[in-house]
Amino acid sequence: MYLPPHDPHVDDPMRFKPLFRIHLMERKAATVECMYGHKGPHHGHIQIVKKDEFSTKCNQTDHHRMSGGRQEEFRTWLREEWGRTLEDIFHEHMQELILMKFIYTSQYDNCLTYRRIYLPPSRPDDLIKPGLFKGTYGSHGLEIVMLSFHGRRARGTKITGDPNIPAGQQTVEIDLRHRIQLPDLENQRNFNELSRIVLEVRERVRQEQQEGGHEAGEGRGRQGPRESQPSPAQPRAEAPSKGPDGTPGEDGGEPGDAVAAAEQPAQCGQGQPFVLPVGVSSRNEDYPRTCRMCFYGTGLIAGHGFTSPERTPGVFILFDEDRFGFVWLELKSFSLYSRVQATFRNADAPSPQAFDEMLKNIQSLTS
Repeated sequence: MYLPPHDPHVDDPMRFKPLFRIHLMERKAATVECMYGHKGPHHGHIQIVKKDEFSTKCNQTDHHRMSGGRQEEFRTWLREEWGRTLEDIFHEHMQELILMKFIYTSQYDNCLTYRRIYLPPSRPDDLIKPGLFKGTYGSHGLEIVMLSFHGRRARGTKITGDPNIPAGQQTVEIDLRHRIQLPDLENQRNFNELSRIVLEVRERVRQEQQEGGHEAGEGRGRQGPRESQPSPAQPRAEAPSKGPDGTPGEDGGEPGDAVAAAEQPAQCGQGQPFVLPVGVSSRNEDYPRTCRMCFYGTGLIAGHGFTSPERTPGVFILFDEDRFGFVWLELKSFSLYSRVQATFRNADAPSPQAFDEMLKNIQSLTS
């Protein structure tokens, strides 16, 4: 199991935890050993369910239990998974979320199902290299998100989930046709100013959808009516040009246009100063203070148990090749994402179609 670093240190490396092993014997025999718990390897079972899917089951779950009962197990889990003690967590809402996660994960520690995931295919005109990223999710801690590009859209799909948004769902969606030009640094501190700019772009997106949204669908999966792809024939929404370099909003064009625009500040040795608005919460105050460019996007929010999900407006901020952020306008919250640097062998999708099919499959598991 690959675990994210302790919250909120997104730039730290992933953590590795063995869950089971197969011990090869003579005469083609083998034994499966569960590695979960603190009492050493013990007897387990593995079953191939179907192509790209298998299950493991522990046959000695007493090895998972501790002499001090559930309280000791919870404190140990909290220390190992979160790097904290119960006394460190003062926020009642965070205590509730952590306890929910512990109950859920410990309830299913004896039987686990594994499904293959592919890394997203990469193209030369992608904004940055797609892949896996560690992201801050408020009281939920750090979660793993897969960034992939689909024509003029980019998607962030949750690989790990939480009590509100499960794994497989599209946590963020970025519209690469609608660049947002941030105001000057002083006005960036004003949440109302950022909100005004983003909502203006959202209104333009809605107008485009009404005028030509039915011709859309380039590289798109299942979506709500508010996220329809604008027709390529329609003009691109332009955010107010208030940046220090006076750069206008993007007009129509291919995804490569976004890459060219992203490279311009770097080539000139420049980058736009960036600061979070006052009142926007961030788990990590050590976020980059310079960004390359920003785009309009939507983020998925929901109640506990994935109830009443809805997509809400936000801002995608590209910092560099390995880091990006997202401002959740409705939540007044900021998520910082940092690339997973671990190398995974044999993880590339055999084709773009196979990758898209995998995304649909993991989303359908939790929809």
